[in-house]
Amino acid sequence: MEKVTKLASERPVVIFSKSSCCMCHTIKTLFYEFGANPAVYELDEMPRGRELEQALLRLGCSPSVPAVFIGGELVGGANEVMSLHLNRSLIPMLRRVGALWV
Repeated sequence: MEKVTKLASERPVVIFSKSSCCMCHTIKTLFYEFGANPAVYELDEMPRGRELEQALLRLGCSPSVPAVFIGGELVGGANEVMSLHLNRSLIPMLRRVGALWV
């Protein structure tokens, strides 16, 4: 779990993902279209990705991916991110942590 929190705090937006997950792709595309440059960790392509996935489950991410951290804090998965986007609070949150400049 320590590794997840360390990685999550290194950039304003961090996404734990799997390369074959369509919801992960959707969430990454959303952030890229905003102009954010998230750190993306593809768990299925990392040597110890399975351990990170287990840590995400222990943190309460269910399913484990996508798991989005903004400003070092766990926002949640696709449902939570889309809810924030639909109620217009995602972009202000990204601005607050310096992920967007405009």
